[in-house]
Formats: sequence, C-alpha cells, structure tokens
Amino acid sequence: MAVDYTVIVVYLAGMLAMGWWGMRRAKSKSDFLVAGRRLGPVMYSGTMAAIVLGGASTIGGVGLGYQYGLSGAWMVFTIGLGLLALSVFFSARIARLKVYTVSEMLDLRYGGRAGVISGVVMWAYTLMLAVTSTIAYATIFDVLFDMNRTVAIALGGSIVVAYSTLGGMWSITLTDMVQFVVKTIGVLLLLLPIAVVKAGGFGEMKAKLPTGYFDPLGIGGETIFTYVLIYTFGMLIGQDIWQRVFTAGSDRTAKWGGTVAGTYCLVYALAGAVIGTAAKVLYPNLGSADDAFATIVKDELPVGVRGLVLAAALAAVMSTSSGALIACATVANNDIWSKLRGAVRRDGAEEQHDEVRGNRAFILVMGVAVIVTAIALNNVVEALTVAYNLLVGGLLVPILGGLLWKRGTAQGALASVAVGGLAVVGLMAGYGILANEPVYYGLLLSLAAYVTVSLATPATDAAVLDAWRDRLAGRGAPAVGADQVAAHR
Repeated sequence: MAVDYTVIVVYLAGMLAMGWWGMRRAKSKSDFLVAGRRLGPVMYSGTMAAIVLGGASTIGGVGLGYQYGLSGAWMVFTIGLGLLALSVFFSARIARLKVYTVSEMLDLRYGGRAGVISGVVMWAYTLMLAVTSTIAYATIFDVLFDMNRTVAIALGGSIVVAYSTLGGMWSITLTDMVQFVVKTIGVLLLLLPIAVVKAGGFGEMKAKLPTGYFDPLGIGGETIFTYVLIYTFGMLIGQDIWQRVFTAGSDRTAKWGGTVAGTYCLVYALAGAVIGTAAKVLYPNLGSADDAFATIVKDELPVGVRGLVLAAALAAVMSTSSGALIACATVANNDIWSKLRGAVRRDGAEEQHDEVRGNRAFILVMGVAVIVTAIALNNVVEALTVAYNLLVGGLLVPILGGLLWKRGTAQGALASVAVGGLAVVGLMAGYGILANEPVYYGLLLSLAAYVTVSLATPATDAAVLDAWRDRLAGRGAPAVGADQVAAHR
C-alpha cells in the first residue's frame, strides 16, 4: 500500500497548497465568496460538476447499483436533471442578480422581509449537507489506513476547513477543478472499465444477475418520483449550487457551462450504477451495499491505480464538503449575523470592518461546528433526508414563485416558508424521517399557503418589482468590481 499512501498524501498536500495559493487571490468579499464572479466556461463546468457529485453520488451511487442494478443510477441522474434545468431555465437570470445568497434574492424580490427566516432554513440545510459529507471521510480513511472514525473525520474535515478558510471560493474553485479531473480519471476512465472486465463483461453480468438488475425502472416509480422531488428540485434552490452560479463570468458561461456539467452528471450516474452492478457479480453477499465501492477498489485494482481511485472518492467528498461549508458560512454571516447585528445597532451607522476576515472567521467557526457534529452524529441518511426535506418543503415554493409569479407577496413567502418547514418537521415526527409523505404533503401545504396568503394580501409594491426586473435584466446591479474598489479604499 506504500504507493497508494503516497498518492493520497500528495493529493492532500496539493489541496492545502491550492488553498494557500487561493488566499493570495482573495482580496475582496467578491473574490472570497464568489471567486470575483469571473470564472470561464471550463473552470465553471468542472467546479459545478465537482460540487454536485459528492460522496453520496460516488460511494452511494455505486451502492445503489449494487442493490438495484442499472436503475440505481436514478438518484445521481435526477441530480444531473436538476442541474440541467437550473442551467437552461434559471442560471442566467440568477447570475445577473449579483447577490451572494438565496435569501438576498428573496429580499430583492419581496421587499426585504423574507431573508432571516429563509436564511435560518438554508443554514440548517447547508450545515447538514456539510456534516454528511464530512462523515464520509471515515469510510475512505478506514479503507486506506484502518483509521479510527473520529480521527478520520477530524483529519479530513480539518484539511477542507484549512483550504476553505485560507482562500474562500478561489481556493475551493481551484481544488474542485483538480478534484473534477481526479474523479474523471479515477472513476470513469479507470474503475468503470476495470470493474466491468473483472466481472466478465456485460454478457457475464447479465447471465449471473436477475433480469431486474437491467430494468431501467427496477428501483420503483415512487422512489424515482421522490428523487426528482428532492434532488432535482433541490438543485434548483440550494445555496451551495447558487453560490457556484454566482461565480460565472457571464450569462453564457452560467447557462452552457452548467449544461455541460449537468450532462457529465448523467454519465457519472450511469457509471456508478454499472460499477455497482459489477460489484454484485464479484461480491454477491456484502453486508452493506455501501461497502461495494470500497471493496471493489481494495480487492480488484492494482497498486497505484487503487490509490488514485481512492483519491477520486476523497475528491468527491471534499468538493461537496467544501462547497457546503462556504455556503453555510456565507448564509450564517450575510443572512443571519449581519442582519441581527444591524437590528441592534443603535446609531444606524455602517461599521467599517474587513469583510474577507469576517467571512474567513465564519468559515473557521462553521467548519469546527461541522466536524464536531459529524463526530457526534451516526445516521448520515437521516441527517441528509432532514436537510433536503426542509430545503424543498420550506423554500422551493417561495423561490420559484418569486421567479415565475409576479403576484407572490412577502407575506405569502413568509407563510410558505413557515407552513412548509413546520409541516415537514411535524410529518417527519409522525411518519418517520425516511418516509416520503413529509416532503409530499409539506410541499403541497407550502404551495397552498403561498398562493392563498399572496392573493389575500396587497400586491408587492411596484417600485420593488421594477427594481427586481432591472436586476434580473442586469440593470442596476452592483458592478463586478465594486467590492474590490471598496476593499482597497
């Protein structure tokens, strides 16, 4: 394993070096939080694909392939569909808003009264997403070094916190680009063909497995529908995804770069399912489907290649973890702390402070909280389900409603967030966290509250809507360099 260890250590050292280099480029709030809003198509596509394809998409996607065959691709496939929908229909308008968070978008659309509540919901989602990604380090480091779970989480989490704190989005963008390349080589170009060959080819796989393993709908229609509801719609509204859209250098980059990334996700989904299906042929009696990835890597790959593929799994986890971490810190600072601080300020004067330093401190604090929570938490699936149920049930309707329906009001948005969020929590307590009903009924109640209250309250002020339309059209938005100018005064 010495060669494999060397590959992993070099990879981890490279991530820290990227963080240090990114620190030198993060000179303003815009640089630190959204990479200066100037990424080109190649970097934008690579980093967008990296953040949405995390440990759940890699280790979990292979596990679903092991359990269900080719239809196990549906979870990651719906993530790709969501990214395609976001890129084609919404990304250009979102990028033109020149904001930093989803809650800022809601404030612009509804007149400044929806931000804090929506910020709390979004913060809870991004925190849980970061936690679940961080827990995945335990699986990878256990395979590599037979490492204690707590030590593995602390080690992997600390590396992500370090490079994210140093350079913010610039560091994360650079590391994600490397991680995208490593994942492509490790999973698509190496593990996929090797797994199929080791399993005897597709003919042998079909001969040894039940026909249901090759049924594209074998996982079940209700499961596919739930995946669409949670993951496809979740891609449309998550802060971690929107913050990447904000990094695009142009509308065209946001639209077409995201479309390329979404298409890549569809390919990645099928690859994971095929690898899992091959693992079922090779190891038909694994104790857990989620062990399929680690087992086939450990037992079937040659030295060196094994290290690279494990680095690819580590890259998948790190990309999602770092993206969720900066999203969590951005929401905590900009949508919650800054507004609470503004509410208690007596003289109303704006404080002069180093915004890069402040956001860096929030990443560090949130990073420590994520690591501690990950160590204390056991059930990853339940935590992730809670996160996505809250996100979709509480925020999908007011966000898409704001983009698509001009009659929606601030009161309707607040009612939608409150009713949807509380309904999801209550229904999870009644039906169980992993049940499908909470997100179904929570979403319907959120929609009903939004429409009913919006129609029962006065329409949004015309001046607010005019300002909103100007921002959507790219007029009246802050100049890209405004943060940089202010930072150097």
